[in-house]
Amino acid sequence: MKYGYFRAGCASPALVVADTVYNSQKIIGLVREADAMGVKLLVFPELSITGYTCQDLFLQRTLQDSAISSLMDIARQTSSCGVLFAVGLPVTVGADRFNCAAFVLRGKVLAMVPKTFIPNYGEFYEDRWFSSWNGKRTTISLGEGFESIPFGTDIIIEDKNDPLVRIACEICEDLWVPLSPSTRHALNGATVIANLSAGNEVAGKAEYRRMLVQAHSAKICGAYVYANAGCDESTTDMVFSGHNLIALNGSIKKESILFSDTGKIFACDLDMEKLDQDRLKSSTFTRGKTFVQDDYLTLYADLGDNGLGVDSGDALLDHVDPRPFVPSDMERRSERCLAVIDMQSQGLAKRLRHIKAKSAVIGLSGGLDSTLALLVTARAFDLCGLDRKNIHAITMPAFGTTDRTYNNAILLAEKTGASIREIDIKKSVTQHYEDIGHDINCHDITYENGQARGRTYILMDYANKTGGIVIGTGDLSELALGWCTYNGDHMSMYGVNSSIPKTLVRYLVGWFADDARDRGQGELAAVLEDILATPVSPELLPPENGTISQKTEELVGPYELHDFFLYNVLRWGFDPKKIYYLATLAFGGKTAEGTDMVYTREIILKWLKSFYRRFFMQQFKRSCMPDGAKVGTVNLSPRGDWRMPSDASAAVWLSQLENLC
Repeated sequence: MKYGYFRAGCASPALVVADTVYNSQKIIGLVREADAMGVKLLVFPELSITGYTCQDLFLQRTLQDSAISSLMDIARQTSSCGVLFAVGLPVTVGADRFNCAAFVLRGKVLAMVPKTFIPNYGEFYEDRWFSSWNGKRTTISLGEGFESIPFGTDIIIEDKNDPLVRIACEICEDLWVPLSPSTRHALNGATVIANLSAGNEVAGKAEYRRMLVQAHSAKICGAYVYANAGCDESTTDMVFSGHNLIALNGSIKKESILFSDTGKIFACDLDMEKLDQDRLKSSTFTRGKTFVQDDYLTLYADLGDNGLGVDSGDALLDHVDPRPFVPSDMERRSERCLAVIDMQSQGLAKRLRHIKAKSAVIGLSGGLDSTLALLVTARAFDLCGLDRKNIHAITMPAFGTTDRTYNNAILLAEKTGASIREIDIKKSVTQHYEDIGHDINCHDITYENGQARGRTYILMDYANKTGGIVIGTGDLSELALGWCTYNGDHMSMYGVNSSIPKTLVRYLVGWFADDARDRGQGELAAVLEDILATPVSPELLPPENGTISQKTEELVGPYELHDFFLYNVLRWGFDPKKIYYLATLAFGGKTAEGTDMVYTREIILKWLKSFYRRFFMQQFKRSCMPDGAKVGTVNLSPRGDWRMPSDASAAVWLSQLENLC
């Protein structure tokens, strides 16, 4: 199971109520189709061999025997398929009849799981035909070649090729009760839950069902594959829509269209490493296991290799988002931007109120980061009822400052109502170079950092002078790469952008531009749009013909790549090979806006190696970073999410990347 992916699917086959022969042929056809698609788990609806709506026909021995015969026929005719699939049928054990899920692989029935909770309210009368299972696990035999089949709810099927894939089952109503069997399954190690269901449709139920599946997958920190009865069921008293859902830890990965997708397989690639990482991180999930004393049976099944690999030619079924920090949906993106801006502003407002600050000081360069910091600070001042004139925006031109960024800084301060002050640092920095014996014509790291540190002590002293604090402008991406001067722009009294990646900074400033235009502030919107169009640069080297000569992304690499690496390293703990594989998929096509976003494998590998080197080498800067509110799932604060030794080696990570291209 390469890269931790597991391909799962669900389907609502065409059906004739009570015609088990017809139904079994439809099931066989879908199993073969799923096998060709590389699906490793396929889930069918509840009682899919007979149909859910047989009612009192379930009392007929003829239907029961026919269902068992059809199950064995399905198993035999799919013996060459490497798909583990679950089908539903009635099974009699002793004096009781059970609504069951049969798990079949390569001609064998591996296990039989009965339904625990039998609904007998509203339009449901299952108690008339089926018993609830609450007994101990046993074994049953169906006929020759199908003997000693494990029977019970406490069964987990584990993939021999990947111990992260551990499949358990519950049936329809089991999901809707306060304590679902799948909760117990998950605490006993199940990572994938198959639900064979027959939920009818009434107005509003589909939305509730979606919410329930989504929320429950998050609660159990697992994958949930929900197959629902299709529209070929009897409509004597109910209608069924074939509403199929696949969820992964709170996210809907696949969903069918109601009444429209009979006979279609809905499949997606589930990232089991993500589940494993979240379960390992969640101490409360781990502690929940202490309340579980169940003696589960683990069955081992060979589900084969998914064939994924950088050179395999096989891509994931799912889209790999090249911008994981930024929602691709425009409406969700706007909501996310507003939520992040509110968190930044509220965090700063709390700090201002607590220390009774009279002012805030920002080094305003005319670049994206300081622009966002100023806009957030203005919003925080409004929350505190403070006059924006007490925001002191200081522009400090030096050897690399261009007219474009300088003018934008002046205009931005004016349009936001902040006080602007210009302090030219060329004279003081030149004196500093003389003091330490540095040749001003030598444009090395000393030349660059001397300017950054010179600006910082001005900001700190000005904050002391005005009774305020210095607002940090550096972002999460710069912290990850160490693209900041230690005790220079690295330092502040509160870093409002410290958990904002560079790719998101751009969209947040864009949100402010749109908001300004909507409010009739066209001049503010115009300057923000020009800042967005300006190349990212520290502007520490002299311009060439009046334009920016030092472009950050030419030096450290594209931020969209680095943010992609950062997200997958910190949020999921993926190994370098997997991140490289995902990057080749994510950046080999087009953006959500339809523009080309193509990087060769060589370029991706080059910057991925650079990312690891820089990330490990620059931890010492993150170990003493200023306070700043966490606003997303990825953060580098040493007081919060990330604790790393400053002298750790990247050798093990870099060794994975050798000889990939």
